[in-house]
Amino acid sequence: MGTDIYLELVLNEGSGERIRKAECDLKEARDIYRKKEKIFSRFDPESELSRLNKKLSSWQDASPDMLYLSGRALYYNKISGGLFDPRIIDILERIGYCGDFKTRNFSSVRIPPLFSSLKTGLAEDLRLSGQKIFFGRRVDFSGIAKGYITDCVAKFLKKQGWKNFLADAGGDMNISGSNSRGKKWRIAIEGISEKKLTLETSNCGIATSGISRKKWQIKGKKFHHLVNPQNPNHFSYKLRTVSVIARSAEEADGRAKTLVLMGKKKGMEFANQNKIAAVFLDYRGNIFISAEARKYIISHREINYPKNK
Repeated sequence: MGTDIYLELVLNEGSGERIRKAECDLKEARDIYRKKEKIFSRFDPESELSRLNKKLSSWQDASPDMLYLSGRALYYNKISGGLFDPRIIDILERIGYCGDFKTRNFSSVRIPPLFSSLKTGLAEDLRLSGQKIFFGRRVDFSGIAKGYITDCVAKFLKKQGWKNFLADAGGDMNISGSNSRGKKWRIAIEGISEKKLTLETSNCGIATSGISRKKWQIKGKKFHHLVNPQNPNHFSYKLRTVSVIARSAEEADGRAKTLVLMGKKKGMEFANQNKIAAVFLDYRGNIFISAEARKYIISHREINYPKNK
């Protein structure tokens, strides 16, 4: 998945047998991340996604995971007015993001020509029927795959009897129960000092989307991985991150990316209208908090927040 995985189980006091069970379950949880990555990775030529991307314009058999996440991609595309669109894979590759970001060298990439916005709806290029799927164009589900896989890990841990845990895949989290002190989990937000603000919550998903990690330059021109399919030649650098608290990590993931692409003003309006718990951070260090998110906020000192306009 090209990201760090962190898993924490709260045992409190446990016997040797319980500790061994925890170690075994953590190992299996990590295996879930690896197995699911083999389904959704666009960089693995042997993944299910890569196989489907090579067989366009024909109905193909698909796994339950692929069918489910394709359906969710269609859902996020609809509620975002088309801003969430997995067909941006072509643009990502043409601006150089065609391999593991940590090892990718962008110095040899040529500045691409101007891109055209997508003219057709996603539902025309991504179709589901029973156990089969149709790709009219190549797609990339990385926008929600990490969150979905993290939710799968959380379901596994709950099935094994664990009530208090945290599963984190590069900032896409599913948290359950209480921490080792028997209280709600306290979560820091990327780019914001813990001394200034943290989240306190439980039994939910959290995801942060932004451009602080995956950005690069080609011959002096700036790019990042959050492509706006409706304006693919414009790469905004006004918002640094958006963090969302939702029922699941997948939902938080999909909504966070959508809000980044909407920008601060429209994103905040959308968040408040749809009761989305979101925290926006711009590159000036200003913090904007949606009405739904305020109940999760712990301020460690007085903060003068700009008004959510």
